[in-house]
Order: sequence, then structure tokens, then C-alpha cells
Amino acid sequence: MTGFVSLDGVSHAYGGGTGTLAVEGLTMSVEPGEFAAVVGPSGCGKSTLMKLATGLQFPFKGTVTVAGAKVAAPVKIAGMAFQAPTLLPWRTTLENLLLPLEIVQPHRRELPRKRAEYEARAKNLLTSVGLRDQGDKYPWELSGGMQQRTSLCRALIHEPQLLMLDEPFGALDAFTREELWCVIRDLHAMRKITVVLVTHDLREAVFLADRVFVMSARPGRIIVERRIELPRPRDLDVTFTPEFQDIVHELRGHIVKARQ
Repeated sequence: MTGFVSLDGVSHAYGGGTGTLAVEGLTMSVEPGEFAAVVGPSGCGKSTLMKLATGLQFPFKGTVTVAGAKVAAPVKIAGMAFQAPTLLPWRTTLENLLLPLEIVQPHRRELPRKRAEYEARAKNLLTSVGLRDQGDKYPWELSGGMQQRTSLCRALIHEPQLLMLDEPFGALDAFTREELWCVIRDLHAMRKITVVLVTHDLREAVFLADRVFVMSARPGRIIVERRIELPRPRDLDVTFTPEFQDIVHELRGHIVKARQ
């Protein structure tokens, strides 16, 4: 199987090959520049899939490749954002954005020499998500939605080729969540990076994705692959159309069946 992100016949168990299977025979492929969403019942292995695709876990069976290379270590070309922003409270917004550059090579080596350039990049990212004047604020001075915008910027600061999003908007109120759908929609359109989103929100998946993958109950595997052919760019108004609602209900039906 080829693709920018590919999992081919992957099985993974926590506690080794004899432990509880999280995923079994998991096969999927995401193309370069594609926005893919992964949905499924609770506990089906969605977050495990994210760990396997970024080299935070390794399967006991099957192959994971990213950008044509077998994943055998943490994937440096990936950025990640999670449900909790996990910003360091003693660092300003701008300092939190620069944190990955202090860790990931070659940026760590170049940071002392290129600090002004990196700070300019961080400020441009903040501007792109509506946080232009918030760089000197601390996390406790930001709303939940502003913290999550900062987290997205931090995931993008090292200009990754792959963005992995694990329930990034799940803890936010509905209005803020929809605002951030539009933020990530615009970031994807502007940067053309490959995105994999794990979510429980079917509306979110349909609004953002080019394709939605539905996982079975544990041990997880892909049981449905649904291409979303709604035209882009998508405005929030599309979520009220019959076409959109039909896709959401179709996906919900697959998940209900997967839980039985």
C-alpha cells in the first residue's frame, strides 16, 4: 500500500504481542496533502493509530510508513495537537510556540543564530489564527479557544509535512469548536500539508475531511472509507444542508453497527 501515511496489516497490543489487542489488521493510506478523519466507537484504537503513525508506538505485526520511509523512530516531520493544549504556564504564548524548535533538530541547533527569524515565523502563525497581539500573554490569560489556537500554531512552527490532530476541539464549547474548524480548514488550504484528524464529532469529520475512515470496535480496523465530495471551500452553512446531514447519518449508522 502506498501513500504519504500508510498502515499495512498493522496489529498492536499494549503489554506486548500477548497483551490486549488495540488494533488488528489495520490498513489505511492517506495521500499527500489530503485531510483525513478517523472516527469510530470509544476505545476502538483511534489514538493508538495516531501513536503508530508518529512513531510513539511500534506494531508487533504489519508496516507503518510515512513519506516513503518505514517508521522506526519518532517522526520528525510530524506536528501534533491534542485535546488538552498542554501549554507551559510559566512561558508566554510566543515562548510556548518556540518550544518545539528547542527540541527538534536541526532547529535546536539553529535557534540561537536564527531566533529573530523563528520569532517572526511564530508571530505570523499567531496572526493567521487571530492571535496577533497575544504573544506576550501567559496561558492563564487566554481563553480555552485561544489556548487551542496556540497549540495548533505550536504544532506547525517547525513547518511539518504531516499534522496529527487527536480530538483537538473536544473540550471546547460548540461555538468555539466551529470557529476552530474554520481555522484548521484555512490552515490546511494555505499550507497544503497532510492532516490526520481523530475525532468523535461526525459533523467535524465531514466538514473538514476529504475522506473519513470508520474504525470497528476493539481491536480496531478500518471497516468503511467514505469520500466527502462536498465542494471546497466549505462554509459552516453547509452543515445545515440535507447533503451534509445525510453523510453524518450514514457515518453514524456505520458506528452504531460497529458497536454491536
